[in-house]
Amino acid sequence: MMSTLLDVENLWVRFPSRNGVFDAVRGVSFTLGRERLGIVGESGSGKSMTGRAILRLIRSPGIVEADQISLDGTDLMKLSEKDMRAVRGQRISMVMQDPKFSLNPVMTIGDQIIEAYRLHSAASKAQAYAKSVEMLEAVSIRNPERVMRAYPHEMSGGMGQRIMIAMMLIPNPEILIADEPTSALDVSVQRQVLSIMDKLVKDRGMGLIFISHDLNLVADFCDRVLIMYAGRIVEVCDADKLHDAKHPYTRGLLNSLPRLDVPRDRLDVLERDPEWSVALSVSARV
Repeated sequence: MMSTLLDVENLWVRFPSRNGVFDAVRGVSFTLGRERLGIVGESGSGKSMTGRAILRLIRSPGIVEADQISLDGTDLMKLSEKDMRAVRGQRISMVMQDPKFSLNPVMTIGDQIIEAYRLHSAASKAQAYAKSVEMLEAVSIRNPERVMRAYPHEMSGGMGQRIMIAMMLIPNPEILIADEPTSALDVSVQRQVLSIMDKLVKDRGMGLIFISHDLNLVADFCDRVLIMYAGRIVEVCDADKLHDAKHPYTRGLLNSLPRLDVPRDRLDVLERDPEWSVALSVSARV
């Protein structure tokens, strides 16, 4: 039986607005084992908010509520902010969508990776430097010593994303949350980055939450998939059976995608049913 690393039960994320309280995430429940779990849906469906809420990165006036967010038996909702800082990066890391907004433009890449490592370890600067070079090599960066001396603006999008993955994985976390890590990359670089992530996750026995809007990519890369709509999970399925999904929203997303094997003059337009947003969330807790 697959061991459970993370157990999220009845997660809500709310934001006050002029028109009342807006529920960005509504009653989401799922578990994560040592697997690649995909979360898909349109922009605004609550995917990224779910990932941020797990790390309690939703700041005031946002409100996060959950029956539990349990990491190896520890309820993260009950931890102080000081204790949560020990969880972020060390036990759960998150790779953001665009490295240009995640890397500090006035610090060298080496200084940033070293800082991320020493924050969670008692390593000396020399030890941290050697570990950083080793991690850059692990994400297939050639000439890592040169990259250590470089600044973020000197790197391409693909290189920046690899650097972010190296920085997030250097503390050896139990879980990696990747928020659309390949959306800004071309197809060939996408595959390279996914291959690197896949190898690191398997070698380290980690759990991966892969957030994306690309259903074909998720079906090919992940083990299980949660489909979100309007802040809720509407369907859960094995990734290799995603194209056989039953929910009309999932079917609508799939039918709106171009396919080389089934060419069409026009792609379908997704027609939404108001009932989808009021139906109860599907639980993905196993």
